[in-house]
Amino acid sequence: MQIIELLTPSYEAAWLPWAVQYFFLVGIATGAALLTSACAFGPAHSLRQRLLPTAVLVLAMSAVAAPVALLADLHQPARFWHFYAHLTPWSWMSLGAVLMPTFVTLCLLMCALWWLGKPGLMRALAPLLVLSTLSIVVYTGAEIMVVRSRPLWNTLWVPINLALSGWLATVGMGFVLYRFLPKTLQPDAEALHALRNLGLWLATALVTSALTWGVYGLSGQSPSFDLALRLFREFPVWRLSMLGSAVLGAAVVIALLRGERRLGAKGYTLVLGIGLAASAWAFRWALFMGVQGVPKFGAGLYLYSMPLGGDGLLGMVGVAGLCVALVAMATWALELFPARKPALSA
Repeated sequence: MQIIELLTPSYEAAWLPWAVQYFFLVGIATGAALLTSACAFGPAHSLRQRLLPTAVLVLAMSAVAAPVALLADLHQPARFWHFYAHLTPWSWMSLGAVLMPTFVTLCLLMCALWWLGKPGLMRALAPLLVLSTLSIVVYTGAEIMVVRSRPLWNTLWVPINLALSGWLATVGMGFVLYRFLPKTLQPDAEALHALRNLGLWLATALVTSALTWGVYGLSGQSPSFDLALRLFREFPVWRLSMLGSAVLGAAVVIALLRGERRLGAKGYTLVLGIGLAASAWAFRWALFMGVQGVPKFGAGLYLYSMPLGGDGLLGMVGVAGLCVALVAMATWALELFPARKPALSA
């Protein structure tokens, strides 16, 4: 009998769990920015106006928390200054150093205008916010897609699925957070149904995108699909994660389809919202952390164990705590200083 010993070197993960939190939160922020901009043009007492406070709350929370996770992902926050001192326009990360602060500023300004009751100014700002949002969607997707050494990343389907899953998480966070608003600002049953219908359209688009990716892969036009099939066949951990993602995605779609008569139950909307957000987060975890476990060259798996400190579990818990604190601060401020009426009736 011949014994062959295989040695697998230990590599540090280039993308830490901070990246998962950042791309998750910025995806929610882009969806909330688009929803807020659309709702700003709703007539008085319309469906859009009744959804506006929820959209603004989700936007305020995610727009503040996302850049915090980004700074943490840089390992050394002082590196952020280097993007300005040594600007390289051909680098997506360098462009992001300009696009992201612009986006966050516009988001917070939109939230402030709603609070101050300035619907006219909100409508004037909305086109700029939409353009800035689209720039963030392109930048975050391209930042991953340009990595040619990773076929699973180097495909147009990555930014498309990142955007759609992030916007679906926006709907989920809307279901979770609306209950924390003052009762006078909470959406009614009709508005919740509109939010559910938006989730159904996004889920349909996401399923269509996945099926189209599969068709392109079977026709030999998508190397990322071929690699995904190889991972499914050869690595049980990937097989389990892919099947788990498919089951979770199907469960979320079924919950959306069957939720027409159950949206009045707060427990149902809470579970549905968490499920939508969790599916988007799990997709990003598999995309960033799972892919890095597969070697670029050679065979085997890179062993990765998530640290318990700030670069791992503690950091993830900290981001969740930050989001909770931001929501608590926002709702506390609304209780003490209610939003001006013109923002809801103009």
